[in-house]
Amino acid sequence: MTVTATVPKLQLSGLNKSFGRGDKRIQVLRDIDLSLADNEFVSLVGTSGCGKSTLLSIVAGLEDFDSGTLSVDGAPVTGPGLDRGVVFQSYTLLPWLTAQGNVEFALKAAGYGAGERRDIAREHIELVKLTKFANAYPSELSGGMKQRVAIARALSYRPKMLLMDEPFGALDALTRHQMQELLTRIWEEHRLTVLFVTHDVEEAVYLSDRIVVMGIGPGCIKQTFDVDLSRPREPDSASSAEFIDLQREVLRSIREESLKVELA
Repeated sequence: MTVTATVPKLQLSGLNKSFGRGDKRIQVLRDIDLSLADNEFVSLVGTSGCGKSTLLSIVAGLEDFDSGTLSVDGAPVTGPGLDRGVVFQSYTLLPWLTAQGNVEFALKAAGYGAGERRDIAREHIELVKLTKFANAYPSELSGGMKQRVAIARALSYRPKMLLMDEPFGALDALTRHQMQELLTRIWEEHRLTVLFVTHDVEEAVYLSDRIVVMGIGPGCIKQTFDVDLSRPREPDSASSAEFIDLQREVLRSIREESLKVELA
């Protein structure tokens, strides 16, 4: 019997990235090998300056790279694309458009007609529990609501993958937990591949199937942890012994990199 190999949703091989020119050129990513399977949720963690956000920007097609390969579903990534939705820590909403209008604006850029835009935007505003605020402007929304709109916008054109860079980092603790629960529910219902950058190890354990710790000097893949916790995750999952033990292991790996910086 012939077994067909499954092509990873995302594949990075031998990827290198530098900034600057000549003698001032600094390598920020070195020999990155990373693959994500279809519907997998992977978090990138590591000390500040290890290149997490740079790596995410490269996958989004917003940054170029020096060498190596990058592909989605086996096709080379050459720039931004509708196959990848991106959510940043800053909400990047257009202040002159309502919540619904911001989602429709993204759909217009994706080539959808007026009627389709209206229906899809309404569906995704409902998905993130903002139906009552569909006609509110960003200045009338809380930080958590703005981030819900940003997530609705990123999901509206049906990307194959969601790329998230510290999306909840600016939120208060309660709102952050609410957003984590929302994201988990959306991911479980819609089965997206997610690459998620965070400094919060508890958040990474709660959300992820796999946690990738990045090393520093230059940025590299140091260690990978499988998150063997049952789903759906509940808010009190963080109090289990398995959760706490894994959190400690990941933190220990990150601290080892922090010590390198302190001793350098």
